[in-house]
Amino acid sequence: MTIFKLDIKRGRISLIVWTLAISFMLFVCLMIFPQMKGQMNEISDMYASMGSFTKAFGMDSLNFGEIMGFYGVECGNIMGIGGALFAALIGISALANEEKNHTAEFLLTHPVSRIAVVKEKLFAVIFQLVILNIAVVLVSLASFAIIGEKPDIEAVLLLHFAYFIMQVEIGFVCFAVSAFIKRGGLGIGIGFAAIMYFFNIIGNISEDAEFLKYITPFGYAEASDIISVNELDGIKISIGIGVTAAAVILAFYRYSKKDINI
Repeated sequence: MTIFKLDIKRGRISLIVWTLAISFMLFVCLMIFPQMKGQMNEISDMYASMGSFTKAFGMDSLNFGEIMGFYGVECGNIMGIGGALFAALIGISALANEEKNHTAEFLLTHPVSRIAVVKEKLFAVIFQLVILNIAVVLVSLASFAIIGEKPDIEAVLLLHFAYFIMQVEIGFVCFAVSAFIKRGGLGIGIGFAAIMYFFNIIGNISEDAEFLKYITPFGYAEASDIISVNELDGIKISIGIGVTAAAVILAFYRYSKKDINI
């Protein structure tokens, strides 16, 4: 597990920064709720009359004046966007950075197969996402306790589980892309995460574009859908898992055949 440990060591600062940033924003967001609670009904009414904007962010099916509605809309966007960007960044740099930093020569001269390299790097991506999500869930639960609110724990855990699956899918798709490129592709990773996010918004707004919610992983990590019914969309989750599995297979195949630029 030398490669796994090396990747975790390399990415520890990034992991700490992203975890602290997302956790802090969630904490601040929840700390604001008690001061705004008395005005939330008026805010909910205002949002309800904003048409497409309301649908875009799922505010048509959540009560912004209740803690779960507020958490789903405000905190959900923070975790959704932040987690997706982090997953894309660590995925897209996992293999490509070895060539960019000219460390592939050192790595591949050791008695380790390319399959083992891909496997350990995939484990490193998953490990970082697990740490991020555990930390965020703990901070969220502690924040609920501090402000004296009792959320629907099942809905909270389901929501964060959906975010985790979403992050794994985005991270692994970007990981597969990193097997094809010879230099760091941070722009590709960020662009992919952003496109998936906007696909979900478009799918929320237009019934004609609702099919996009089956393409983007944000489609099954929609806070309004999960909180309102307390369950995940099995079809969308299955599609996401299928895409993730295909990305893993593609990464193994491509990297095992690739001419490494050292």
